[in-house]
Amino acid sequence: MHILRVGGARAGAEAAAMKRFLLLAALSLSAWAKPIVIAHRGASGYLPEHTLEGYELAVRQGADYIEPDLVPTRDGHLVARHESDISDTTNVASHPEFAGRKTTKTVDGRAITGWFTEDFTLAELKTLRARGRNRASRAYDGRFQIATFEEVLRSVRAWEKQYQRTIGVYPETKHPSYFRRLGHPIEEPMLAILSRFGYRGADAPVFIQSFEVGNLQRLKKLTEIPLVQLVDDSGAPQDWVEAGRKETYADMVRPAGLAEVAAYAQAISPYKLMLISRKADGSLGANTGLIEAAHSAGLKVHSWTFRSENQYLPPDLRSSGDAEANGKLKEEVRAYFEAGLDGVFSNMPDQAAQARDHLWDSGRK
Repeated sequence: MHILRVGGARAGAEAAAMKRFLLLAALSLSAWAKPIVIAHRGASGYLPEHTLEGYELAVRQGADYIEPDLVPTRDGHLVARHESDISDTTNVASHPEFAGRKTTKTVDGRAITGWFTEDFTLAELKTLRARGRNRASRAYDGRFQIATFEEVLRSVRAWEKQYQRTIGVYPETKHPSYFRRLGHPIEEPMLAILSRFGYRGADAPVFIQSFEVGNLQRLKKLTEIPLVQLVDDSGAPQDWVEAGRKETYADMVRPAGLAEVAAYAQAISPYKLMLISRKADGSLGANTGLIEAAHSAGLKVHSWTFRSENQYLPPDLRSSGDAEANGKLKEEVRAYFEAGLDGVFSNMPDQAAQARDHLWDSGRK
């Protein structure tokens, strides 16, 4: 009986401690600025990436921002593609008239063989159709066009009227040093297009992101629009590599590095495994402290990329051994928001928004 009484007392103490923890958590959540959901390349888990149809689906699913990655065409337009090599994301290989355009280029130190947007005019690209990267989006292969940045912004303004809310845009400058050397700089044309559609100043619903540093520092002199330093879990910014600098992304997220980033950017966007470690079995582990360190440096933290397919989830959140079947994405997203993350890039913005809203609403009750 004595043992039972001790166990009961311990259980009672643990219950009280848990109640205090939940109360503190709720108070903490109520003090947060509501985290944002960024539609990674649109609703790319459902429809081919970087298409107007995919962006609109993301808006309908509750995304706060849509993410157009920007690359140039031969005749100076900016189009939304994750990379300028369009071999995998369009049906270009099935167009015999473009067979001679296939070539090998060295992009950021890596040899790539394919077809590249900078070798096509916009009119030529418009004859192609988009292809998806996962099972769900591949069902829509061949239906949608490549979109220009102007078309994206024009559509966003129309959707804002249709859905009666602000819709943010989160463009990424892809391979900026590479394209500037080719005579196709991305930054100035991007800012001109943003300005034409009314996106100016620090309060504009825009973030501009890059894995490089020099172009963000250049943008800092050209615009007040918030800037975001993308951070990978290995390697270094390409412009640092080309300049012979020895620092890496790992140096960037140390206290001195974060202070340097805060001089030109408003946020960092690290790969998600840099924020919450993984245990030996692959399940979510401990908070690494990077979110808190970035916040201390005055930086917001957004992270990538949150997908629902089993192959991208921790083992304990998978639904089966089918790599492309959907698992428990909401549980993963919730864990990151509970760790203090300010925003997520997700291919499934509906699931990320639902996880955020459930956590937010429960924390404010």
